[in-house]
Amino acid sequence: MGRRDRRWRDDDPSTHGPGARNPVICPLCERPIPPGARQSRHHLTPKLKGGTHGETVQLHQICHSAIHARHSEAELARRLSDVESLRAEPEIARFLAWVRGKPDDFHTATRMTRTRRETKRSFR
Repeated sequence: MGRRDRRWRDDDPSTHGPGARNPVICPLCERPIPPGARQSRHHLTPKLKGGTHGETVQLHQICHSAIHARHSEAELARRLSDVESLRAEPEIARFLAWVRGKPDDFHTATRMTRTRRETKRSFR
């Protein structure tokens, strides 16, 4: 039995019965974050740009990595400091359309986009 099959079992105490927990929902991709899945906190305003004590959201690790692979800290602080603006950004929207078809606990390595790599190199 694979992970996906286990997720739907009626006798799973984490999803059914008196001890069931409400699953955490990733606000970016809107998929549940199952217990044991790779996840992390995203500062809506980057810590380097004054967001140390600001609002955070719990995301799948792949969603969090996708944000930082595509955008600089300055860009995140300037125009992408809320979930709605992140979802509306074209590159993130393409990623979200792709990842929504994956299992809730899906993870793979995330590469920095070519544009982001070139921009990062020019600052060295």
